[in-house]
Amino acid sequence: MDAVKFFQQSAGRWHSSRTTHHLAFKRSEIGESNIEVQSLEADSPQIIALCEMHQVSPSITVGGSHVSWLGTMAWDKEDEENHEGNTVFAIVPDEDNPTRGRLLRERGYAEIVPVVGRFHMDDEGGLVLTTEYDTMSSIERFWFASPNMRMRTSTIKRFGGFNSASFCVETRVDETTDNSTTQEVTPNFEDREVLDARQFYSVLGW
Repeated sequence: MDAVKFFQQSAGRWHSSRTTHHLAFKRSEIGESNIEVQSLEADSPQIIALCEMHQVSPSITVGGSHVSWLGTMAWDKEDEENHEGNTVFAIVPDEDNPTRGRLLRERGYAEIVPVVGRFHMDDEGGLVLTTEYDTMSSIERFWFASPNMRMRTSTIKRFGGFNSASFCVETRVDETTDNSTTQEVTPNFEDREVLDARQFYSVLGW
């Protein structure tokens, strides 16, 4: 599988369950979100505009995606946290190898700024994305456990040693039984024993 097929398989609506481990504080935080992914052709206005933003010729991209998300995290403070957003991705494979290349984005995961990451497809069909920001770096791996279940791991290294590790399980929403638009998800944290038992990793948004 190359990157184009991987992103095409990711198109649709997803429900995401995640936990982030804040290593410096030795604590974990769970969260949930709804994600919608729309495939974009290489000649779409959004892809062309993104390439021009990064000063990359649109002729060498092979398409990408528009992604929107809305979620919550356990440590959110009322009216102070916002896990809602959207971004556009453009895939620019290396000339001699379509399984490697650059991923252009309107905004990054770790910092909300335009960013360019490097991707490669590994031997198990997973997509590995490495991104260097001004104040941190991230390594993410995405893979499909089945056509309707996608998994994701992430590590973020911040300057100063404040690191985090995450794991995410995303399940495809069946459009035939759920035709509603993306709605806010509010995790149930009333049962502390259940909360403590759900010690998985995960990552925000896409």
